[in-house]
Amino acid sequence: MPSFRPTPAWLADAVLYQIYPQSFADSGGDGIGDFAGITQHLDHLAWLGVNTVWLNPCFTSPFNDAGYDVSDYLSVAPRYGTSDDLAKLVDTARRLGIRVMLDLVAGHTSDQHPWFQAAANDPANHRYIWAELDHALPERFVPSPGSRPGGYLPNFFDSQPALNFGYARKDPAEPWRQPVDAEGPRANRAALREIMDHWLRLGLAGFRVDMAHSLVKDDPDLGETSKLWAELRDWLDNTHPDAALLAEWGDPAVSVPAGFHSDFFLQFGGPSDGLPLRSLWNNNQGTVADHWTQRHCYFDAEGGGTAGTFVTAWESVNAVIGARGFITLPSANHDFSRLACGPRTAEQLPAAFAFQMTWPTLPAIYYGDEIGMRYLPGLPDHEGSVLGSRYNRAGSRTPMQWDSSPNAGFSNAPTHRLYLPIDPDPDRPTVAAQRADQDSLLHLVRRLIALRKATPELRSRASVTVLHTGYPLVYTRGERYLVAINPRREPATYTLAAPGLVTARPIETNGATVVGQQVSVPGFGYGIFAL
Repeated sequence: MPSFRPTPAWLADAVLYQIYPQSFADSGGDGIGDFAGITQHLDHLAWLGVNTVWLNPCFTSPFNDAGYDVSDYLSVAPRYGTSDDLAKLVDTARRLGIRVMLDLVAGHTSDQHPWFQAAANDPANHRYIWAELDHALPERFVPSPGSRPGGYLPNFFDSQPALNFGYARKDPAEPWRQPVDAEGPRANRAALREIMDHWLRLGLAGFRVDMAHSLVKDDPDLGETSKLWAELRDWLDNTHPDAALLAEWGDPAVSVPAGFHSDFFLQFGGPSDGLPLRSLWNNNQGTVADHWTQRHCYFDAEGGGTAGTFVTAWESVNAVIGARGFITLPSANHDFSRLACGPRTAEQLPAAFAFQMTWPTLPAIYYGDEIGMRYLPGLPDHEGSVLGSRYNRAGSRTPMQWDSSPNAGFSNAPTHRLYLPIDPDPDRPTVAAQRADQDSLLHLVRRLIALRKATPELRSRASVTVLHTGYPLVYTRGERYLVAINPRREPATYTLAAPGLVTARPIETNGATVVGQQVSVPGFGYGIFAL
């Protein structure tokens, strides 16, 4: 197993915040969010207590997949502004104590990228995976758009040709397979270093890597993909030791030993295809894949789930990665439903954040979740948002709701020009309204972040002992704090198996009490207590 430098010290205390740049704030009046808009609202993040921001892809792109189809890794998309605008964002954030990370699309480019345009006309170019056959193309391959015969392998949409990082296994029936040390794969690994080096030298704090597990093809144990990332991590340790790599892999037990500083529990990935995250939040509304069979989640008003699925998965992964890295737990993301989705109401959200901010993972807040923005159903396909009959990502990508002014303060463009529609609900939550209400979700999230920062026992490295995985979920942190979470509608109780009476001082509660050895939590309640 590779030996790496310890994770950057700052990452252990990171509270991540994901910004979908085209939906956060529009400063230019064209209906699309931009760098200057983000910069203007960094004070919101500083006030909230966020210290690390992750931006979805902002490189030059034709936007057939919302920027995950890159046509130039070293320039920013004009819709967001200029490189100077990004530099100003990073500098302003730094002065507010906030690091900025970019999203690196490592496994494919746009078919408009000059690399691909060259490869489509040059049989000697091996930057992409080509099958040059004089008969029918293999399954999934797309006919060549240039003079080169045959066709190429896309990763997702046809406009996203897969970069060639080689195949882990040979197959005589597929002569286009190249080994991982062939010329094309070596050139692509070098290109990843060049791209990362370019942005890190400009002050960025690291990268979230899109679909990091997908680079080497036919790699059943992901061994060759892991070696690739271990090589890059070794380079990063020596060249940019304070930078962080976060994986979109969904299997921290594999990705962290491979070299990533952290990986997310996602709606996919790992031995159970994303079940740990879905067992918490997925209520079968919003973004739902047809093959998911899960019936109930734990954060469900009817109380039909169990926290045991998540806890068991977390314990298994934590036993593997130990102190080598972190698991990141998102409230949602640009591909997955928001917390406020379907029947889940505003009163159910506080318990979810009380859990997220007190569990030993890195918390990642998806923009707008801190005020309870809802997943908006029924939107048309936009920039590749629809992936299935029940999987429309646009509902999680609607504009940030800042205030009660037109377009919720997102943009002064005509409504029909907005990137996506604003939530039409007249009672939609806004930052301004919740800033003015001390009892709002926004203020609760702010207090929970401050409590986490002030209390080492509630952060990512402190121990956790789980006492009960039903309703309520009960656990201790660092043997000094007790947390009880009840996300169902009905009250829940638990009797502590402790000698004598328990003295528990409430720190942050919503109706929960500890009397003697009895923990009582009302419906949708929670409690954090000092023991």
